[in-house]
Amino acid sequence: MSKNLHISALLDVYGAFLGDKQRELTDYYYNDDLSLSEIAENEGITRQGVRDQIKRAEQTLFSLEEKCGYCRRFLRLKELSELAKAGDGAAIKEITDIIEEL
Repeated sequence: MSKNLHISALLDVYGAFLGDKQRELTDYYYNDDLSLSEIAENEGITRQGVRDQIKRAEQTLFSLEEKCGYCRRFLRLKELSELAKAGDGAAIKEITDIIEEL
């Protein structure tokens, strides 16, 4: 998974744990594909200020994922569900194990 998609997924899962401004700026950058300069101009702050907020948000998102692992589990469950549909018994067992962990 590319870094942009990964952070976008993390933002979906853990975005509520960010401050409003961090979440908004990170969303503009990763989901709306705005450049740092475009965001800075729209928000009336410096490009460096935008970059700093996004970098802090990334660190928070990665830290939360490292501690909780919800995004990783969700993506793994999606993969396993496809295997389970094809009749893979091991995939069904792993799905059950992941659900029991939660």
